[in-house]
Amino acid sequence: MDQGRCTICPRNCGADRRKGPAGYCRTGDGMNVASVCIHRGEEPVISGENGICNVFFAGCNMRCIYCQNHDISRGGVKVAGIMNDKEDVLDSICRILDTGIGAVGFVSPSHMIVQMLAIIEGLAARGFRPVTVFNTGSYDKVETIRMLDGIIDVYLPDFKYADEALAREFSDAPGYPGTALAALKEMYFQKGSVLRTDESGQAENGMLIRHLVLPGHTENSLRVLQTIADEISTGVHISLMSQYHPSGEFRGHPELRRTLYKREYESVAEEMQRLGFRNGYLQDVESNLNYRPDFRKDNPFE
Repeated sequence: MDQGRCTICPRNCGADRRKGPAGYCRTGDGMNVASVCIHRGEEPVISGENGICNVFFAGCNMRCIYCQNHDISRGGVKVAGIMNDKEDVLDSICRILDTGIGAVGFVSPSHMIVQMLAIIEGLAARGFRPVTVFNTGSYDKVETIRMLDGIIDVYLPDFKYADEALAREFSDAPGYPGTALAALKEMYFQKGSVLRTDESGQAENGMLIRHLVLPGHTENSLRVLQTIADEISTGVHISLMSQYHPSGEFRGHPELRRTLYKREYESVAEEMQRLGFRNGYLQDVESNLNYRPDFRKDNPFE
């Protein structure tokens, strides 16, 4: 993976990231880690009893206008505390793993595959082999996911859109439905429907697909579920999220200025049941009050 002419993600922008922040993601070839923290707000099977050590990368290969992590996902934005030294990143992770937490989640890793692999290798060199969680927006190349076979333990992908127009309008992600579906199929090929857990109920190996229901766009959510049922399996684990909270630039999108109506979420949850999904996680509609990270803090979720 040549960061001198970067083609790591589907954008294939060819930027030279060795010269500093560049390309669509506006990140260089350093670690670009915005936060390393304990996160207890993921699905129970992901967080476990004690939480997961999440590594949040700066920048992103998408531009979701409602992104809750916009402070760090907008490449080029100056965020205090960005870590670019690998040893500093490893020190931060190891301090958390030393507390007994056994999983490391890599958040928004699609443009940071080289760095993620370096971190995993560095942890192994220090004697740590945590459960690795790949928390992605799924704008990923199939060949990248194929390369991660045997390295990533748990895939935690979003499937944001089955609607091409929405993908372009809300995330500037042309071709997203097909690109994401192909990546999801490769993840499923590697892991299947079984989400294996340890004795405490925390995931050790497998796949869990997330979908955030957007206000005013339940039709997209229904199509996402239908696509998963038709193209992957109704046995795969699904996390149907209601945590949407207005956060971003919504010019021309008044529906995104509000939270999700209860009836909207319930209609999608009912469709998930009707389609026969057997392994689903649901959220309280009021969950939007609990998922507002502040990356000015050492732990953005406290």
